[in-house]
Amino acid sequence: QVQLEESGGGSVQSGGSLRLSCVASSYTWSRYCIAWFRQTPEKERERVAVIDDDNTTDYADSVKGRFTISQDNAKFTTYLQMNKLKPEDTATYFCAANLRKFDIDRGYYCSGDTEHWGQGTRVTVSS
Repeated sequence: QVQLEESGGGSVQSGGSLRLSCVASSYTWSRYCIAWFRQTPEKERERVAVIDDDNTTDYADSVKGRFTISQDNAKFTTYLQMNKLKPEDTATYFCAANLRKFDIDRGYYCSGDTEHWGQGTRVTVSS
């Protein structure tokens, strides 16, 4: 099981930017892909971005064009660059390590089976 450490949350004004970091500290890191989720008390958990080891990415429609996920494999670190932040982006953001699986049609892909969650980092965007 991979272990994760998050950082980068904070409070910004609408239109501002933040960069979240997720560092994996386990030697099994290469068995996982990293996803970012966000959650509020009044909304269901939402996956906002995911990245696999070949740097393929996917984004929720709500953040496309504003958020960018990237990784530095040598540092075992995944980043979420958040630009043009809006008040509706306010949430607790979680880093998650999901198992990479194989499918004959898709090859290896990032599954929805989460092995480990980070503790979460709060992002507050004021208007």
